[in-house]
Amino acid sequence: MRARPFQQIDVFTATPGYGNPVAVVLDGTGLDDAAMQHFARWTNLSETTFVLPPTDAQADYALRIFTPGGELPFAGHPTLGSCFAWLAAGGQPKSPEQIVQQCAKGLVPIRRETAAPGAASRLAFAAPALQMAAPSPSQLAKVAQALGVTAAQVQRAQVLDNGPQWFGLLLDSADTVLALQPDHAALTQLGMKVGAAGVHATPGASMLIAKSSREARAFGAGREAPLVEVRAFAAPIGVAEDPVTGSLNASLAQWLIGEGALPARYIAAQGTALGRAGRVHVQRDEAGQVWVGGDCVSVIRGEVAL
Repeated sequence: MRARPFQQIDVFTATPGYGNPVAVVLDGTGLDDAAMQHFARWTNLSETTFVLPPTDAQADYALRIFTPGGELPFAGHPTLGSCFAWLAAGGQPKSPEQIVQQCAKGLVPIRRETAAPGAASRLAFAAPALQMAAPSPSQLAKVAQALGVTAAQVQRAQVLDNGPQWFGLLLDSADTVLALQPDHAALTQLGMKVGAAGVHATPGASMLIAKSSREARAFGAGREAPLVEVRAFAAPIGVAEDPVTGSLNASLAQWLIGEGALPARYIAAQGTALGRAGRVHVQRDEAGQVWVGGDCVSVIRGEVAL
């Protein structure tokens, strides 16, 4: 064991405590799979990452991503948080235009974005290629029953895979999404991670949900964009509800923008039901690439013995 540089980053927020934290070990060299998995279980966060030298000449660094229950080929909030930590620790990308992360899913471009005046700088990753499949009627019925929603409340459903696989649902409203009380044991038995989205009636609606938080007030500059409420249930991998989920938001955006159910630019609110105020900034560019962005803030800096 030796001391390794470490940061814990809160992602999709500029205010500590209102996003989704990721533990970042900035030097994972020499650690085997078992050591990485053991540390991920110990942190007990939805994800823990390990930065490594890249093996692809195009990449700036390589990343391995672990949940308490296993390794992921890609995940969104760990991608942004790890990139933020790598840059803060002095990482120098090969190109001034973007940072390139290597992970099991492949190469993931990340760009710096300019947030609202006075806000923290924002990073955004290019959503990886998405595979989709229509669920069977029996699958949909079982998931709906586990969530406690009726068929009339489900507007669209799709199985989404951009590395992690999600059973995606577009529900009839943001209120329906916020009222969900899923049967996590049933979802575990089904072996399905479920992401639910619903559109707010007015762009500023969720401001009322968390109006006391600075994060919610800071969101005001983006009120002109449509607001979508998102929740992510991942009991099969040991996370009953993930506070803010980049991979899910990426796949929801590719699916729902592609079908015309959402515009090319919107903001997703996630974590409301958990007392968080995550904000995910989604945009599809003219080339058709979906970018998923958010603010990051370092909460813990130091060393870990690994």
